Amino acid sequence: MAVMAGNRAIARLGGSGAAWMSAGFILLLVATAILGPVIYGTNSPDTITMDVLAPPSSSAWLGTDELGRDVFQYIVYGTQVSLHVGFSAAFAATLVGILFGALSGYVGGRLDMAVMRVTEIFQSMPNFVLAALIVALLGPGESRVIFVIAALSWPQTARLMRGEVLRVKQLEFVKAARCLGKSESQILFQEVVPNCLAPVIAVGTLTIAQAILLEASLSFFGLTNPDTISWGRILTSGQRFIFQAWWLSLFPGLAIFLTVLAFNILGDALRQAFDPKS
Repeated sequence: MAVMAGNRAIARLGGSGAAWMSAGFILLLVATAILGPVIYGTNSPDTITMDVLAPPSSSAWLGTDELGRDVFQYIVYGTQVSLHVGFSAAFAATLVGILFGALSGYVGGRLDMAVMRVTEIFQSMPNFVLAALIVALLGPGESRVIFVIAALSWPQTARLMRGEVLRVKQLEFVKAARCLGKSESQILFQEVVPNCLAPVIAVGTLTIAQAILLEASLSFFGLTNPDTISWGRILTSGQRFIFQAWWLSLFPGLAIFLTVLAFNILGDALRQAFDPKS
């Protein structure tokens, strides 16, 4: 059943040019994050030169900042941080959301009520304000930022997973598995959960975009490790020289915009492809 639904979804996804363009852009970002440090070798992005606030040229494709550092090299290295935070936070949030959502929808009762009330509390608070407060209390650090973003992102996955479990557990093959003598835990994790994962994976793609945007926002306001190279940190420098050096704000902002847009387009295409009503 899950295989047939997956094949139909892939067939529907194949006709979406925007989805394939977004996937290609994301693959390009991943390749940049992996190969960037290899290409630059021992050349540190923090190398200070006398070529201060130089506009884009053949020697510095995206110009230089107030300390003469290459903006293009900074963006390449910042890709590592953005993708690492995005994928790690989304992966953790998806796992937690799947676990709590599956148990909530399958067990029901007081557990379901407790989980849903917790998700409502999280979703009623502004994510950025809460993330900024927690990071300010815990201190800067990439692992802490990932933890905070994952903690704020799992409720939407849990609610979606719960809805899917409530739908799937009523189907005939679940009753057949129960008649064959399988335990409730086996039915849940071997039969129900695998048939609920497709839309959850699509939402996980959107979670990556949210995590990247939230990390950039925290970096912009100086709430992450100052030694970490990130797109938000470049934007912080750019706002002070917005009239003298427009490239300091334009290019990192464009990188954030295109990356978030690509993940959103891909996630929306996956959601539509796996929608059983499509």
